[in-house]
Amino acid sequence: MKHLFLFLVEALAVVAFDPLTFVDPLTFVDPLIGSTNGGNVFAGASLPYGLAKAVADVDGQNTGGFATDNSNVTGFSAMHDSGTGGNPSLGNFPLFPQVCPDDSGINSCSFRIGDRKVAYNNGSVVSRPGYFGLTLSSGIEVDMTTAHKTAVMRFSFPSASQHPLILLDLTDLWQSRQNASVSVDPETGRITANGTFLPSFGAGSYDAYTCVDFFGSGIHETGVWVNNRAGTEPKELFVTRGFNLFYLEAGAFVRFQGNSSTVTARVGMSFISTDQACRNAQQEVPDPITGFDSLVKTAEDAWRQKLSPISVVPVGDGNSAGNVELLTSFYSGLYRTMLSPQNYTGENPYWDSGIPYFDSFYCIWDSFRVQHPLLTLIDPDSQIQMLHSLLDIYEHEGWLPDCHMSLCKGWTQGGSNADLLLAEAYAKNLTSPHSPRLNYSLALEAIMNDAENEPLEWSYHGRGGLSSWKRLDYIPYLDFDPNGFGTNSRSISRTLEYSYNDWAVSFLSRSLDRPQSEWEKYQARSANWQNLWNPTQRSLFPNGTDTNFTGFFQPRYLNGTFGLQDPMTCSAFSTATPFCSLTSNPSETFEASIWQYQFLVPHAMDALIQLMGGDSSFVDRLNFYFDATTTYTPGNTHLADISNEPVFLTAFQYHYAGRPGLSGQRIRTFFPSAFNASNGGLPGNDDSGAMGAFSVFAAMGLFPVGGQDTYLITPPFFSSVSVRHPVTGNTATIKTKGAAGNNPFDIHGRKDVYIQNITLDGNPYSSSWISYSFFKNGGTMEMTLGTNESDTWGRAQQTRPPSWTTTAGSSSSWMVSPQV
Repeated sequence: MKHLFLFLVEALAVVAFDPLTFVDPLTFVDPLIGSTNGGNVFAGASLPYGLAKAVADVDGQNTGGFATDNSNVTGFSAMHDSGTGGNPSLGNFPLFPQVCPDDSGINSCSFRIGDRKVAYNNGSVVSRPGYFGLTLSSGIEVDMTTAHKTAVMRFSFPSASQHPLILLDLTDLWQSRQNASVSVDPETGRITANGTFLPSFGAGSYDAYTCVDFFGSGIHETGVWVNNRAGTEPKELFVTRGFNLFYLEAGAFVRFQGNSSTVTARVGMSFISTDQACRNAQQEVPDPITGFDSLVKTAEDAWRQKLSPISVVPVGDGNSAGNVELLTSFYSGLYRTMLSPQNYTGENPYWDSGIPYFDSFYCIWDSFRVQHPLLTLIDPDSQIQMLHSLLDIYEHEGWLPDCHMSLCKGWTQGGSNADLLLAEAYAKNLTSPHSPRLNYSLALEAIMNDAENEPLEWSYHGRGGLSSWKRLDYIPYLDFDPNGFGTNSRSISRTLEYSYNDWAVSFLSRSLDRPQSEWEKYQARSANWQNLWNPTQRSLFPNGTDTNFTGFFQPRYLNGTFGLQDPMTCSAFSTATPFCSLTSNPSETFEASIWQYQFLVPHAMDALIQLMGGDSSFVDRLNFYFDATTTYTPGNTHLADISNEPVFLTAFQYHYAGRPGLSGQRIRTFFPSAFNASNGGLPGNDDSGAMGAFSVFAAMGLFPVGGQDTYLITPPFFSSVSVRHPVTGNTATIKTKGAAGNNPFDIHGRKDVYIQNITLDGNPYSSSWISYSFFKNGGTMEMTLGTNESDTWGRAQQTRPPSWTTTAGSSSSWMVSPQV
């Protein structure tokens, strides 16, 4: 299939680009970006934050359901997560259409996944906001759309079909079902089902319910199936996981009269009951046949409204292939940030606080860095509702989650990073007329709970090792922790994350005028990262050659002596351990090397730079980290791994050493090599929109420091970018002068990627960062760009981004937010 952006190039080539003409952002949204190459995106139909997410499920890269990897379709289901890691998520109760080879014999049809799966025609796949469709190799055409909790699927059978069949499978993508029930009405064909399933990256289980009604054809026969045999009696079935945990495949089916070639299925979903699933479907989609197109339009309008706060004007010829690909990458990334978390209001079976409830925080370790700061800009109302949901979870479950999906507790990857979301909300004075103000006293209570109280099971909430943290001021290697239990690993990355988390506690405590002794305690703890710095540790290439850098974080034992982890372990430079997961090969850093984690002290960059020998030495380390490549892995892999979230901020940290021009230059090296508009156009797992948010901020030229009120300024990829604040209605605009060739997708022209000077509302602006007030209050930032790095702009110490703490026991003037 010719890719979307090539179609757009051809379509726009006949129309002169007028930057003053409204550009419909939906024109440039391609949900298939990241649908292969490990992007794990959800590529189907959904409303913003919708519970119902309908798409074809495949037997290949199926973490998000569908993939453009030429695998086989196994079913069509109505609930998914997007861009997650771990096991495939959701995909409950898939439907599958077919025509029995022997119309008189039901058992000539195939029921088990391995028997029924069929290929899809590559050229038939159509995906756009609110709509997904394809054609199976069997000739059956399927397209679908959604309301908030309901999916509508149309199955168009070949005209010669006599009694086409649609089955429902009591399974999910992971085949985690523990038990399930199904019932089919012989008169109407309605199928109701429920089951108990496991979360894909967490503990416990959840119950899901569905209600499927069929329209457009009369009922020929109904029944149930087990393994690969079916019968018209009985009409209901209960199934466990199976003997000795053998997975038993089972479900129900409906065969239709041959007087219509199209059968429409309305699929209601719920986490409460089958009755509620039926009510959801009937209320949201009273007439699925005539209402299909209306549902698509409603979804398009909802997405258009959500994407509308940001508008851009490309550099030069707006019809060029480079600009079309940039616009497609940009708006598609923006789109993916609003697929999850999902609005589960009314579907929480455990409590109802009378406020909107969001779930599928998958995971905050990924999303606090860029996704939530982006939602704070473009959709503050939803962001506030999500934060209310986190506090709601704290009040009912006793802990803020770091990961929470399918109403279950998810595995904690490092620290307690919901702390940073709440601190950032206070720093930016996040408000909305549609939501009550956050209860920051409750927020402080919740994040202090993370900092002070260790849960018995800290693998899915809270922090482990707090006794050692308080006594030794670091998390030890091979810690002795009889107070709680979790994966005893990640001592370096947890020490760094706990330090930043405690900075958030100190910040909010001081901002709320709590006793000085309280916030000073956490401020001191926020400097604990320094206690794992081994000033004599060196880093070698795999062949033994010295990299000529001395001083790295290292694991430290309970007795205070240092252990050893090769700084290149958990990177592509390590043949033995190129990647460090949570369980299969745990190390003292999580999903990244010590080379990566040495830069992750965002609250104390001045102190880190001093520890590394000053500005010049710090820049040398950054350059080595990003430029070093290994030739013994495919594609000359870099030491820096842009496919994972910890690297995002690092690409911009030249700012802290007074070299912001190098950040602007560095970020362009990832576009379009790692981020582009192809189906494989993401360097790794999208992580619920984190990759999308990274690409959006990079293109806008304002990159957030997650947890703080700080945006680092770099040249945007566009001639101008405007952000209309949804609450205040004010517009912040960034304009560029001398921006020829500034689009990294355009191979032609000069590369004006260095800021020479900036004016803000006509006045000189020398700082290399700006606060959230720019977006709330509006204004115009104008950049003069050039082909060489400026020797003045952003260089002076007072123009650099804030370091909120310098050394233990001291703080800079940035410690307290000016917001009230």
